[in-house]
Amino acid sequence: MSEARTFRRVMITGIGGSGGSYLADYIVEHHPEVELHGVARWHSTTQDNLTAIASRVKVHEVDLNDFASVFAAVRDVKPDAIFHLAAHANVRASFITPNAVLSNNVIGTSNLLEAIRLAGLDPWIQICSTSEVYGQVDPKEVPIREEAPMRPASPYAVSKVAQDLLGYTYFTAYQMRIVRTRMFAYLNPRRTDLFATAFARQVARIELGLQDELVHGNLDSVRTIIDVRDAMRAYWDALLYCTAGEAYNIGGATVMKVGDFLERLKAMATVPIPTRVNPALLRPADVTLQIPSTDKFVAATGWKAEYSFDDSIAHLLDHWRARVRVEAGTAPPELR
Repeated sequence: MSEARTFRRVMITGIGGSGGSYLADYIVEHHPEVELHGVARWHSTTQDNLTAIASRVKVHEVDLNDFASVFAAVRDVKPDAIFHLAAHANVRASFITPNAVLSNNVIGTSNLLEAIRLAGLDPWIQICSTSEVYGQVDPKEVPIREEAPMRPASPYAVSKVAQDLLGYTYFTAYQMRIVRTRMFAYLNPRRTDLFATAFARQVARIELGLQDELVHGNLDSVRTIIDVRDAMRAYWDALLYCTAGEAYNIGGATVMKVGDFLERLKAMATVPIPTRVNPALLRPADVTLQIPSTDKFVAATGWKAEYSFDDSIAHLLDHWRARVRVEAGTAPPELR
């Protein structure tokens, strides 16, 4: 493991989103010496994900598809580290609006990298990609290593492959200090389109009598699970220690089917949880086997998970029990 880099001014794209806001939480809590900036579109800045740390973050109104706003932000902030998390990230929705997803994710990334280059800056940059780039792998390729072929199975995955390769291209052509990370499944209470979060929200609603049954899609997919708090710490460690131009898998060690995860949640519920498959939640093409090798990342950073699976699932369910109580008007006044 190499000596850790130091950063004093950090920018997060998509800071108001589910992942970006957790990364901001981590930096504010554990690295208070860092001057933290974020970019977000106007409709993202209305979210409440940053409420607790609003005084510690400077949010710039930027649309990554608008080059002028991107250039102005990076020129003015002059960050020495950038975490690029902004993306349209709903896999199933990408089949419905593929052009919007491709335009947002690919052109937005191109604009960011061009703005950094033309502003004459030389920050460390992390392109936060996804295990979806690998698509449906051959079981012989499991655990999945970074050199595995990319076989994207959705327009979203295609857009992330393009982001990944743009990062490599700008490293090769312009020697920009770009690290690519490919995150596998993680538990993120703030992102409702993830299967785990959707399940937890529905369990909490059923417990309060707000809905009768839990609906789901494919339960046979196999995933590894990591806590979002561990995942965001991994992103930070990646820019501290990883090598420019390289790609790194990040993921957990808990392996289970989506259906088994649902059964664990049902066992934690305070009432019986009836379930039903909803065909609308099934994707035209699904990725059913995602188990990473994280050896390369661990060797570079020394990273290891701090939260157990039990801690993570309890954190997820407790978050949504509190949120649903607020939605139902039954939360204590101080939480409303």
